[in-house]
Parts: sequence; C-alpha cells; structure tokens
Amino acid sequence: MNKIRFKLALLFCILFAAVFVPLYIYLNSNLKAYVESRIEDNLRRELLLTKDLLDNEASRYLAFPAADAFADRVAARLGCRITIIAPDGSVMGDSRLDESGIRTVENHLERPEVQGALNTGFGMSRRFSSTIRTQMLYMAVPLGAKGARGVLRMAMSLSDILVGESRIRRIIGYALLFALTLAVALTFTVSTFVSEPLSEMSVIAERIAGGDFSRKVCIRSRDEIGRLASAINHMSDEIEKEIAKVRSEEAKLRAMITHMFEGLLLTDDKGAVLLMNPSLRKTLLVEVAPEGKMPLEVIRNAAVHEIVEDVLKGDRGLITAEMSVHAPAQRTFKVNGVPMIREGRVAGALLVFHDITELKRLEAMRRDFVANVSHELRTPVASIKGYAETLVHGAIDDKEDAREFVDIIYRDSERLAKLVEDLLDLSRIESGRMKMVFLPAAISDIVKKALAVLDNQAKAKSIRMAYDITEGLPKVVGDEARLIQVMVNLLDNAIRYTPMGGSVTIRAYPQEGFVRVDVSDTGIGIPNEDLPRIFERFYTVDRSRSKELGGTGLGLSIVKHIVQAHRGEVWAESEPGKGSTFSFTIPQA
Repeated sequence: MNKIRFKLALLFCILFAAVFVPLYIYLNSNLKAYVESRIEDNLRRELLLTKDLLDNEASRYLAFPAADAFADRVAARLGCRITIIAPDGSVMGDSRLDESGIRTVENHLERPEVQGALNTGFGMSRRFSSTIRTQMLYMAVPLGAKGARGVLRMAMSLSDILVGESRIRRIIGYALLFALTLAVALTFTVSTFVSEPLSEMSVIAERIAGGDFSRKVCIRSRDEIGRLASAINHMSDEIEKEIAKVRSEEAKLRAMITHMFEGLLLTDDKGAVLLMNPSLRKTLLVEVAPEGKMPLEVIRNAAVHEIVEDVLKGDRGLITAEMSVHAPAQRTFKVNGVPMIREGRVAGALLVFHDITELKRLEAMRRDFVANVSHELRTPVASIKGYAETLVHGAIDDKEDAREFVDIIYRDSERLAKLVEDLLDLSRIESGRMKMVFLPAAISDIVKKALAVLDNQAKAKSIRMAYDITEGLPKVVGDEARLIQVMVNLLDNAIRYTPMGGSVTIRAYPQEGFVRVDVSDTGIGIPNEDLPRIFERFYTVDRSRSKELGGTGLGLSIVKHIVQAHRGEVWAESEPGKGSTFSFTIPQA
C-alpha cells in the first residue's frame, strides 16, 4: 500500500512540475512586456479618443484656462496625466499643474514625444519628469494638420506598471501555492482509495445482493483488480436493468389497468374476484374491496355471475353478452369474457366491460332521425304527387283549380327545398365541413340585416319588431353570415308562433366577456316539459300546429350547433300563453 501511495505521490509531483514550472517561467519572463504592451495600447487608444474630442471642440478647449479645465476633467476620468501644448510649445493645460504652475512651466516644444508627434504624427518616450519628479511614459499626437492647433500629450507613471507586475506575480504565486496544496491533498485522497479496493468491492457486492445498485466500484487500473471491479459493475448493471424492465412492465400494466376507460374484472378458477380496475368500480359504485368476493356479492347483477360461470367452463372461447345496470343511471355494457389458460387448464376468467350506452342512444337517435326525415318528406312529396296526378288527369284544363293546385305544389316544393337545405346545413355543421370565418362583427349590423330579411313576414301579421342594443356594445368574434342565420331562425320562429298584432323584441348587452342576445315574443309559449328538448332535430311542441305554420323542426337545432361552434351557449325560457325568450351568447372581440 505504501508503494502505491509513493508512486501516486511521485506521479502527481512530476505532473505538477511538468505543467506549472514551465508555465511560471514563461509568465515571469513575458510578464513585464505583456503588461507594458497592454498599458501602451490602452494609453494610445485613450489618447486618440481624446484627440478626436478636442478636434471636434477645438474652438472651446484650445485656449487657457478652458484647456486646463478640460485636461483636469478628462484626466480625472481616465486616471492619467494630460497636457495640452500650443503650437509654439507653451503649455495651455496640464492635469498635474495648477494655474500658477502652468504659467511658470518650461516650454515643451523640444520634448522628444512632442517632436515625434509634429514630425511623424505620433510620439512616445520614457523618461524622468522633472515637473512631477517620477519616471513616466509619454505619448503625444498633433492637433489639427501637422500640429497647427498644438499637441495633445498623455502620460502614465511607470511605477504603476511595476505595481501591476508585482500584483500579477503575487496572484500567480498564490495560484501555484493553492495548486500545490490541492495536488498534495488529492494525492493522499486517491492513495487512500487505491489502498483498499478489495474491501470496497466486498462491501458493494453485499449491497448488490441486498438489492442496492446505487453504488459502483471505482475502476482505477486495468490489472486483475480492475477487471474484477469492471465485472462487478457490469453484473450490477445487468441485474438492475432486468429488475427495472420487470418493474417497468409491471408499472405499465398497472397504469393501463388503472387508467383504462373500459371496466376490467379478473377472477380465479373458482370465480372469486382477483382484480377490479377503478373504472369498473366507479361505474358500478363498488365501494368495498372486491378482492376475494364472488362477482354477485360485489356487483349485484346476475348477468355478470352467469358470464363468469360460462367463461370458466372453458369450452366456448370468447363469450360476448350485453348487460344493463340501473344505478347510478341506466347504462348498457357489452361484456367480452375469455378464460385465462395456464398449463393447459382454466386458471381464471377475464371480463372487459365496454360502455355502449352512448352508442345505444345514438342508434336510437339515428332511427328517430330516419323516421322523422321519412315522415317530413312523405307529406310534401305525397301532396306534390297527388296534385300533379290530378293535373295530369285533366284538372289542368280547369284554370281556377289548376292555379290553386300549382300554388299548393309550389308551396310544398318550397317546404321540401327548405327541409333539404336545413338538413344539409345541419349535416355540414355536425361533421365540421361548414367553413366559418371568425372576424370581429357588430351585433347591431347582424340584427338589422336579419330584420330586413323578415320585414315582409312581420308586416303580414302586423307584428311590431323592436330592438334594444346597449350603446357602445363590444363587437363579437364570429362568422357574420352564420350569426345572421341564427338571428333569422330565432326571429322566424318568434314571428310564426306570435299571433296577429303581437310584438317581438331583441335585446343585446355585454355579460362577463360575452355579448348576450335575447329574442322575446308575445306568442303562444312553450310548456315546461318541452323546453329541454326544443333544440333537438325535428322536435316540435305541437306537430299539427308546426305543419300549419310551415316549420321543419330543424331551425333551433341549427341555431344550437352554430352558437356552440362560436364557443357560446343557447337556451330558452317560456311561459305558456305569454310568450318565449330565446337567448344566446357569443364571445366578445
């Protein structure tokens, strides 16, 4: 163990020396040149920026005392000495001299940096400043063409450079010391781990045997110990993967059973419940733990018990049956049952419950729809056929009767066309094939256009049409053509079922992010028992009355679907003999 520790310590020391000693020598030898180069570049850049500023403001700052104030202000911000020299060499401003000092300072025309600036456009020198008594770095540039306006000079103390070099050397020294300390600590830490690899592998192997796969053996070499450590890690990974795979499959199966919409019932070979998923328990209101009980004890439905018994016989394969429950509501289920075969014998029964209540309802609706359409079409078609046959067999020669018969045929054909159009509209809306363009629209415009369509119909029955729309009512987001269709259908119904001399009133006002529209009439009203169904297709309160007034029973269904497509709601309130109010809401723009 001591030998390994010694080798590691020696290796780290050699590595440290190989990396950091050449680095320190390089940095130390190039530090001064690098620092001076950076300072010169910064001073040159600041000098040129200040020159541009003076060139732009020459008329303000190239005369004493404005030049001195400028030098003081810029030097305070840049942290260097600034001197502004006139073309004849006299000093007009200096950040290190006061007014009396500027008046007595010697002429700077012969200074080397000034001569360099006047002759070549840039001058630089390093020398001792007799004015401020310190070693300085000077840089100068001409102001104006060839120094016609003077010379701008900047200076920085070389002692600042030495201070910067000393500070960087200290930083490098501290960094090397820290790295050395870290290397020594790392050496002892690593050597401690390497000295006891077999002990570590023994502890980890015991944890793997106990089901803890969180720790792995650190592989520090490729010798026999390293290969053994690698084999232990590989074995741990493979065992963990297999266990994770089994748990994952179990979790998937449990999640599927728990969250599947269909009900699931699993029994043993005696018919006792092994598993009932939450969906079935919720549907059948099973509150007690069903495990271990017979299906009849839990579900209280003889049909389930019979299906389980048939499945456990194992001679019919898949068994399908329907069953109905009456609590909490009337529901119908299609039950598929199969035997669970294990080692050639029936080990249990698996039943899957499909809720087909909605399918049954839709099937009943389909039958009602076909019957209603057939009935609605039969009457006008029979009328058209009958009167047409009468005309064909000679009535066409009787002009008075022929005219009446043709009018009847025309009215019935109009009714037939309206019925077909309403059916097509309803089909397009329900299938999503009716294209709607949702744009901001004004309810007042929609109401006025709908009233214009029905103006003659209202006048024919002397019905007073009125509307009350809140001033400044927000626009709605919708398809204007379809919203007009909604208004026309509601107003058409109101006019049809309002006696002569009655009235129809339209109100529109904002309501919690929506615009609500009410269409009220003074008509015959709707019985309370019929209100929940008036938006169903072909549903009419008084079929004979509806036929007399020419309704198809589809208008309100179309209204409901269009409003719902606009994310709104529609409803009706009525009092028989006093009138009805149909209301709907559309989102505000």
